[in-house]
Amino acid sequence: MRIFVTGASGFIGGSLAARFAAAGHPVRGLIRNPARAEELRGFGIEPVIGSLDDAALLTAEARRAEAVVNAADSDHRGAVEALLAGLAGSGKPFLHTSGSSLVGDEALGEPSDAIFTEDTPIVPAPDKVARIAINDLVRAAAPGVRSVVLCNTMIYGAPLGPRSRSVQIPPLVDQARESGTARHIGRGLNRWSNVHIADVADLYALALEKAPAGSFYFVENGEASFKAITDAIGQALGLGPSQDWDPAAAIARWGRELAVFGLSSNSRVRADKARAELGWTPARTSVVESILAETPR
Repeated sequence: MRIFVTGASGFIGGSLAARFAAAGHPVRGLIRNPARAEELRGFGIEPVIGSLDDAALLTAEARRAEAVVNAADSDHRGAVEALLAGLAGSGKPFLHTSGSSLVGDEALGEPSDAIFTEDTPIVPAPDKVARIAINDLVRAAAPGVRSVVLCNTMIYGAPLGPRSRSVQIPPLVDQARESGTARHIGRGLNRWSNVHIADVADLYALALEKAPAGSFYFVENGEASFKAITDAIGQALGLGPSQDWDPAAAIARWGRELAVFGLSSNSRVRADKARAELGWTPARTSVVESILAETPR
């Protein structure tokens, strides 16, 4: 199957593209930086130089592909519209990558009992209304496109493809190394569901093969508090237990999107639907163990 992947030098997109190529699929991957083209070729990925703003390029690549995986930006509506235009009426699969901060609150490190499934009504924070609208746009492309939304939680683990970093844990590690103190925002009692990148790749492969048109799946296999995560970072770096951090200082360092929705919110979901409908069997269960094993001092 000829597959076009956006974000092919990123953590999710690069890992997926490398996984598909290793399975024998011809893969073309969108990247902005031509200097990384040979790195992609080393993983069997044919680089396509461009950006999500190149609507004509995206439409043409989608038209020539047998499947499209959008893994570059959950919030770039123009790119989604261009890819769907290239797939319109074809019945080809289109996997769109979303993120579970769409159910996130503004807890600033406080806990929540709210747990979401695909059937739970969502009243999104104003920052996340546009993301949900894009997800709805993707699902509405069915049945002319076998469109599927995969809503990932915190992803951890080493990349499966080109060099890259995940979104949430590395900034916490960087801060701990720079300051000499591992920190969580507020009391760090907020919890996120999480999933290993290899299990994510397994689910995308299953969705590419057999997910019904118009589907939406949460992607998770466990959860942890940010205090547990930053305690593990402190232990791995030999810094001791993590400490509370004023939310204003965290926002000043990372900006509102990452600090409020990525690192101090609650995002607790369940992926029972992916297990039941697609036969997904994720195998890795502990983000804390991963941090302790894979974080060099």
